[in-house]
Amino acid sequence: MTQLQKYTWLIDTIRCAGKISHRDLSDKWERCKDLSDCKPLHRATFNRWRDAIFSQFGIIIDCQRAGGYHYYIANPEEIDEDELKKWMLDSFSVGNLIGENLSLKDRIIVDQIPSGRDYLTTLLTAMKDNRVINIEYKAFKNPTGFKIPVEPYCVKLYENRWYMLGHNISKDAIRLYGLDRIESMEITEQQYKLPKDFSASEYFSNYFGIVVDDKVKPARIIIRSNADHTPYLKSLPLHHSQKLIEENGKYAEFELYLAPTYDFVMKLLQAGAMIEVVSPPHLRETMKGWISEMYDLYKND
Repeated sequence: MTQLQKYTWLIDTIRCAGKISHRDLSDKWERCKDLSDCKPLHRATFNRWRDAIFSQFGIIIDCQRAGGYHYYIANPEEIDEDELKKWMLDSFSVGNLIGENLSLKDRIIVDQIPSGRDYLTTLLTAMKDNRVINIEYKAFKNPTGFKIPVEPYCVKLYENRWYMLGHNISKDAIRLYGLDRIESMEITEQQYKLPKDFSASEYFSNYFGIVVDDKVKPARIIIRSNADHTPYLKSLPLHHSQKLIEENGKYAEFELYLAPTYDFVMKLLQAGAMIEVVSPPHLRETMKGWISEMYDLYKND
């Protein structure tokens, strides 16, 4: 078990409990046989972990002395308002939970990510040091690969695939590369400066997925979902701009503001007849075009 797994176990356990004594923490730790080897969590070890968690994550584990010395997360916003940190802690927490229940491995099914293991570590190292990378890239539509120098700006996980957004030095253009299409990668000694005005979240903020197309402008979009699909859109919004504007028991209407690129259209088509685009008209026409082509495939059956 790595130190990071131990830290995330401690953070998650305290988060779930709200407030918890050291004795109860130690008991929980000792019961996690696969993680603790049935050993208690000594106070000196606990204090070292607290210091490391604050140093690495900025998360404060404080102690409420009144009522029996209970520990709690003093700044939960440090987790709740940081999407990457929350995702990472949640992912490690799930990993720890599965690690505690490996006897159920034949009853736990996960999706595979084909591209994360091979080059992600190298890529993050290059990003951390602001180093140019040389990659050999083979696009799905191109039978032969090509080598290019890239300044890596950010990475994004979408539909179980990792993508890198970077500055293609040869073409002097910002491009997106799927890590599962990279044939080789090496870090060079050449350094680059990340543009001061670049923000990964802002770059993708008006889009769904990973397709960014300057020709498709952001627009106010209204979609209507039937009663069966509405709870899914409420529990997992399609976009951060999504707002519920009407619900009457038969259907619900949601407002979004984004550029309706290919990825967004494909997401709407996945829902079939459970979602209807109300506006704008040009997006309805786009949907009708795709639906018409789909119908042509089956109309002669």
